[in-house]
Amino acid sequence: MKMTQIYEGAHRWIMFGRDTNKPANIIDTNQYIVRTANRCLLMDPGGIELFAPMLAAVLHHAPVEEITDLFASHQDPDIISSLGLWDQALPKAKLHASSLWEGFIRHFGCESIDYVGIPDNGGKIKLDSTELKIIPAHYLHSSANFHIYDAEAKILMSGDVGAALEASGAPIYVDNFDSHIDHMRFFHQRWMPSNQAKRDWIERVRKLDIEIMAPQHGRIFKGDNVNRFLDWFEGLEVGIAV
Repeated sequence: MKMTQIYEGAHRWIMFGRDTNKPANIIDTNQYIVRTANRCLLMDPGGIELFAPMLAAVLHHAPVEEITDLFASHQDPDIISSLGLWDQALPKAKLHASSLWEGFIRHFGCESIDYVGIPDNGGKIKLDSTELKIIPAHYLHSSANFHIYDAEAKILMSGDVGAALEASGAPIYVDNFDSHIDHMRFFHQRWMPSNQAKRDWIERVRKLDIEIMAPQHGRIFKGDNVNRFLDWFEGLEVGIAV
C-alpha cells in the first residue's frame, strides 16, 4: 500500500493506493484521509480485502480514538465493503453517507457506527477548525453520490469522476493528459449514465477553486490538468445512448 501526502498545511491530505498485492480480478482503488490536530476523516475506505492494510496504514497517522469520521461517496462494494469491519474497529465513529443509501449500506454490517445521513443538496463535515464541503454529484455514477471539497487545500475528492483503469504501478499524478485519456474514456462513457447530470456537476465544480482533483481510481489531476479534465469531460458523450 503506497502512501502519498498530497497536501500539508494546518491539516494534511494523504492518499493510500497502488496495492501491488491485490488480486488481478479486483479493481485498484484510492483511499484518502484528512488529518487535523485531533481528528481524522477516512474517505471511501476500500473493499473488505483492504481492511487490514488500510487500518495499519492509517494508524501511522492517527490513533484509533482520533479516527472519528468516515465518508462514503456512494454504495459500491469496491470502496466501502470494509465498513462492517471499520464498524467493529471504530464503534464511536460517524459515517457520513447519503440518506438514500442508509438501508443498503447497513447491509455491509454497520451496526454500531453513527450514520449521519447526507441530504440531496449536500452539507458540511467539521474537523477541528477545518470545514469540508459535501458536493452533490448525483448520477455520477450513483443515483445518490457526493464528493468532498476542501477550500483551504483546494482539493476536490471526486469519487468516480476522473477515474482511470490502470496497472497498480501507474504514477500518482497525471503527467501527460492526452495520453491519459485512453485510460479514462471507456470508464466514463460506460459508467456515467447522464449527460444532464454531467453538465450540472461541471457547472457546480467550475465555481470552486481547485488545485487538485483526486478520484478514487487512477491518477490525481493537478494544476492545469484539472481544467483540461473538465473541458474533456464536458465534451464527452456519456450514458447508455453511447
